[in-house]
Amino acid sequence: MPRKIIIDTDPGQDDAVAILLALASPEEIEVLGITAVAGNVPLDLTAKNARIVCELAGKPDTRVFAGCDRPLGRALVTAEHVHGKTGLNGPKLPDPKMPLQDQHAVDFIIDTLRDHDEGTVTLCPLGPLTNIAAAFKRAPDIVEKVQEIVLMGGAYFEVGNITPAAEFNIYVDPQAAEIVFKSGAPIVVMPLDVTHRALVTPERNEAFRALGTKVGIAVAEMTDFFERFDKEKYGSDGAPLHDPCVTAYLIRPDLFSGRRINVEIETQSELTMGMTVADWWGVTKRPKNALFMGDIDAQGFFDLLTERLARL
Repeated sequence: MPRKIIIDTDPGQDDAVAILLALASPEEIEVLGITAVAGNVPLDLTAKNARIVCELAGKPDTRVFAGCDRPLGRALVTAEHVHGKTGLNGPKLPDPKMPLQDQHAVDFIIDTLRDHDEGTVTLCPLGPLTNIAAAFKRAPDIVEKVQEIVLMGGAYFEVGNITPAAEFNIYVDPQAAEIVFKSGAPIVVMPLDVTHRALVTPERNEAFRALGTKVGIAVAEMTDFFERFDKEKYGSDGAPLHDPCVTAYLIRPDLFSGRRINVEIETQSELTMGMTVADWWGVTKRPKNALFMGDIDAQGFFDLLTERLARL
């Protein structure tokens, strides 16, 4: 049976590719709904972009819900400097025709988990953890219903990409991240240490473009735009596809390796706010609360991604 998931997202070009990969993989993944959160761009744009991506995939029946428009306790920080003003700069995609659902994303998360058997719904956050934390705060009973949380966020060796100490998704709402990591739900983390190995080289991007489909060309154009920032910042061969690592893990967990460790979130110091304090070497006696990935078979990842995008 395909794994039932809720994608919580702030698209973002790499979020868009993660959504496309999920929608292209019905044998392994059943997308119960997509919940939008403020992050890479404000909520009105993330909710719009999620619907644009669903229509690009030819899946306009996918339900999209708008969630929290700001972090739990801080001002919103966005990333237009990376993703462009719309969040999906690169391809020219039409405005969505499919409706935004009336229900708030947090209510949808709560109701969905309550309506399903324990351990049958996986949460897949690709952005700040505001919606997930808000749902856990409002309805603590749903935590034990969660099969797993597979998220993109944080770092250990790579440390930060928005501040010297913090990765963007965790930095935007560290209070929410703290709630999630302390919730007791099973957590799998795709940190920068993994995603910075998933680079869209010119050859890999040309493989997307060579699909000759609307989806393949759009993904190539997204990456053409997205990579300019990372090439300039890191001197890398291309853009890291952060968020598709989450959906790839659901399909091919063997592509990834890591270890169970303790992860704490810094919420006090402005100097290191949002840092994922990852006890990779087990130097503390704090309980292990996350499977923290450390490596990826990058070519296997891109082979999977290209094969699945060709389906759409």
